[in-house]
Amino acid sequence: MILLNVSRTRRRRLGVAAAAGGLLAALLTAGPAAAIPDPGDSPAAPKDVSRSDQAEARAAIKGGDIPGQDEIVHSANITHVVNIPKDVLSGFNTDLAFQGKYAFAGNYDGFRIFDISNPKKPKTVAQVLCPGSQNDISVSGNLLFLSTDSSRSDSSCNSTTQPATEKSSWEGMKVFDISDKRNPRYVAAVETACGSHTHTLVPDRKNVYVYVSSYSPNAAYPDCQPPHDGISVIKVPRKAPQKAAVVGFPVLFPGEGPDGGGNPGAPTNPGVSKTTGCHDITVLPSKDLAAGACMGDGILFSIKNPERPKVIDRVQDNVNFAFWHSATFNQKANKVVFTDELGGGGAATCNAEIGPNRGADGIYDIVGKGDRSKLVFRSYFKIPRHQADTENCVAHNGSLIPVRGRDLMVQAWYQGGISVWDFTNSKKPKEIAYFERGPLSTDQLDVAGSWSAYYYNGYIYSNDIAKGLDVLKIDDKRTDAARKVHMQELNVQTQPDYFD
Repeated sequence: MILLNVSRTRRRRLGVAAAAGGLLAALLTAGPAAAIPDPGDSPAAPKDVSRSDQAEARAAIKGGDIPGQDEIVHSANITHVVNIPKDVLSGFNTDLAFQGKYAFAGNYDGFRIFDISNPKKPKTVAQVLCPGSQNDISVSGNLLFLSTDSSRSDSSCNSTTQPATEKSSWEGMKVFDISDKRNPRYVAAVETACGSHTHTLVPDRKNVYVYVSSYSPNAAYPDCQPPHDGISVIKVPRKAPQKAAVVGFPVLFPGEGPDGGGNPGAPTNPGVSKTTGCHDITVLPSKDLAAGACMGDGILFSIKNPERPKVIDRVQDNVNFAFWHSATFNQKANKVVFTDELGGGGAATCNAEIGPNRGADGIYDIVGKGDRSKLVFRSYFKIPRHQADTENCVAHNGSLIPVRGRDLMVQAWYQGGISVWDFTNSKKPKEIAYFERGPLSTDQLDVAGSWSAYYYNGYIYSNDIAKGLDVLKIDDKRTDAARKVHMQELNVQTQPDYFD
């Protein structure tokens, strides 16, 4: 382990103090050599845009239609509390998890642990170097889980990039012991078919089950063969995490042929992703339910037997949804919000040309009970502010804001910023607050912005791909009651019953 003393200067932006002070960063390596990130683990190269798009972006800023380059704007009921810039981990910032006074932030190069006991002054506790996109992250008790979805030479944190066509390549789940937050300890690795793009925890007292979402098989990949029409289920004994192992691969899209039974995509459904696995799953353990966002399909399934999930209903939207990305239940478990990541998160889709119904949220009511439940479409929601064509913007990760009797959600939109919106009326969703920065560039499209925006114990935490951790506070009579709800642990994809 290498301990780094990193000092940084205090910054200000629009009168708000940014991250400050010295910090102690714990940088873990698995050997003396430096890790080399996989090209797929590194920030995407900027995309050129036309001169007319560049001119339009500058004109929109000059005319006040969008914020100035890197300028922060927000609604009157949002306060930008603080920003903590990226530090020794220079890759994309990704997902967030929470436990007690700690926030855990994924990054393509590893993960970072913050002490958020004072949300106005988060302090870095540890930074762990362990490259492997996209390092989706979650925690349960003394265990931290990290997804690797790029081919590596081995399972160590010192691995190097290696083609997926080589049988010896490794992708999958990594498990760390975080009983000492300053010194996380790598304790287990489990290889899974097609790696782990995201994962979802289904915890019980003795074990943690992990649903691993991955996709895009190829006949040339020895460890990612088609059809890939299900998810890997890993069982991790809490007292012996080194014994973690895959215990099943439930098929969610049964069907004949080499591709299984999911959405066939083009040419049958032009512009829609072919279903070759799931992108993300959200479970609601209190109701034994899960919702899967699976590329070309949205599914509702039972997890009464966590090792053998059972699909209850399946829906498609072959008009407006390109890629089913993530899912969120409301508190009563009679609605699901699915997101459509049109353009894969790297395109400008929050503009007039794309319109309000694509790259948006789809709100579905759950009608009926038990195994007879059905997903019924009600409406779309998309942020009402157009972004420049140099800004990647699309619906992304968010969480509920726990208020009884209301369905409120905070959500990341990449360079579209952060939106707080109300879907209590499934047919008439509306935004009630927002926060965003102006474009990172007016000359090219750089991937940036909020990857995840979650509500935790009175504050909104956002992991910005380029800018680091943002802490926000909302002051609004519609959300004030949520401040009374305090969680000891929050993995948004393992959705809690906030009022139990």
